[in-house]
Amino acid sequence: MEPRKITEGVFWVGAVDWDRRLFDSLIPLPDGTSYNAYLIKGSSKTALLDTVDPTKTDVLMSALRGVERIDYVVVHHAEQDHSGSLPVVLQKYPEAKAVCNPKCKEFLMDLLHIPEDRIVTVADGETLDLGGKTLEFIFTPWVHWPETVSTFLREEGILFSCDLFGSHLSFPGLYIDDEQRVCDAAKRYYAEVMMPFRAMIKKHLEKLSTYPVKIIAPSHGPLYKDPSCIIGSHLDWVSDRVSNTVIMPYSTMHGSTEMMVDHLAGRLYEKGVKVERFNLAYADTGRITMALVDAAAVVFGSPTVLGGAHPHVISAAFLINALRPKIRYSAIIGSYGWAGKMAEQVTANIGGLKAESLGTVLVKGRPRQDDFKKLDELADAIAAKHKDNGII
Repeated sequence: MEPRKITEGVFWVGAVDWDRRLFDSLIPLPDGTSYNAYLIKGSSKTALLDTVDPTKTDVLMSALRGVERIDYVVVHHAEQDHSGSLPVVLQKYPEAKAVCNPKCKEFLMDLLHIPEDRIVTVADGETLDLGGKTLEFIFTPWVHWPETVSTFLREEGILFSCDLFGSHLSFPGLYIDDEQRVCDAAKRYYAEVMMPFRAMIKKHLEKLSTYPVKIIAPSHGPLYKDPSCIIGSHLDWVSDRVSNTVIMPYSTMHGSTEMMVDHLAGRLYEKGVKVERFNLAYADTGRITMALVDAAAVVFGSPTVLGGAHPHVISAAFLINALRPKIRYSAIIGSYGWAGKMAEQVTANIGGLKAESLGTVLVKGRPRQDDFKKLDELADAIAAKHKDNGII
């Protein structure tokens, strides 16, 4: 692949992975992804910002085939989709030094066995002069690892933001004009990997607001010629605001739990509350996480399996708990045959949520009229909480 010129002396030299469909053996990639690396040529020095996933090393090296010398390889993040080709780059360019913060240095030595003498560390706010191109390093920890760094190219106003503002999205050029498509992919990306750290990201957004950013160049997905839209979206996602939405992840075996989900969803709709329901036998995990970004409440629905919750529901509860969304209210509904601890198991797996429990509705077998009345009462309670807190 040929380098793509961003501006004078600044090039994209990454790789697009059109066919990748799973990340970290966990995250679905319906639109593939990209591994963005950038080459910056100053009058005296040349820097490569990040490398690519090891599966695409040949693509990166092809883009660099006309580059005779690289002095620095800036490593924003040690995870292998960013740094995996670093050993090959350092081998080809023996004069090059990996530039990172002290925490990242540890990771590079542990994960990739990079020799200590090939690494130089920088401090927050430190600069590197390439000759007419000045790199300023901005520490942005927990986006989404503790060592993450961003880089600001002062003369051009380009923010190389690493995972922040990124999206798992394949693209044929540098930019995509369809802002809504990019924003949707970025929300999915934020939800899947960054939502647990939204308090830190909020601080980073405040810090970055002092920089005259003209272009944002993330490590995944297309670049942004107009940073205002994507920055505004992130400001909303990390805020305390929630939407008038209840998400309902559920499993059903013989239809009883789904009958309860159908009834509760209908009653909530009648009361002006939006519902996003996810049958966990088929649901896209990424869509669930996106809904979690600003939903006000979650209702888990589960049948009882061997005395406990359905494994799909336990998995969803574990994931939601780990992502720590700004959910304010929770509830559990479901059915059982003889007995069990379904509700207790779900509750035990969402202990990290700062959500008020609005109760549990359990049904023996198929729901009866009295059971539907209890679901009506749950719908009333959810709608009242939304109204009382200005969510509706």
